[in-house]
Amino acid sequence: MGFARNNSVSAVISPLRIARVTLSDRASAGVYADLSGPEIERVLRETLGDGHTFIVRLIPDERAVIADTLRALCDDDACDLVVTTGGTGPAPRDVTPEATRDVLERELPGFGEAMRAVSFAKVPTAILSRATAGTRGRTLLINLPGNPRAIGECLPPLVPAIRECLKHLHGG
Repeated sequence: MGFARNNSVSAVISPLRIARVTLSDRASAGVYADLSGPEIERVLRETLGDGHTFIVRLIPDERAVIADTLRALCDDDACDLVVTTGGTGPAPRDVTPEATRDVLERELPGFGEAMRAVSFAKVPTAILSRATAGTRGRTLLINLPGNPRAIGECLPPLVPAIRECLKHLHGG
């Protein structure tokens, strides 16, 4: 992972290691195809450019499995960015924010607040989202909604903050 030596917010990001993690009991069991994970990758390629390495995980909504996966992606796989999709609602099996908080060193609630604000303007039930974000070491972790359309609406406005956060995490 590298950045241009330029300290401006628009510093060019060298190829990143990005994990996209889909959290779904049914998709991980093969009941239906994962559409949200590929949408994350599409949006990030479009907004951050090509050349980044994507690591893909599709796992069930199990808090311990989620936390172990996130830890491994941060600590063992040295991902710069880990983006999850799914499990952020109020249903009993929606445990992504709790599992994420289990591994975070620092929470960055502004990401979730921004996503809820963007979505609420279009879907009043968006306030039910409990998505969060934060850091572990030099990794930024962000929870996104499980709906591909919501990903396309929520993720692009976060890109400037993602770039800035990664710059800070890597000493820029």
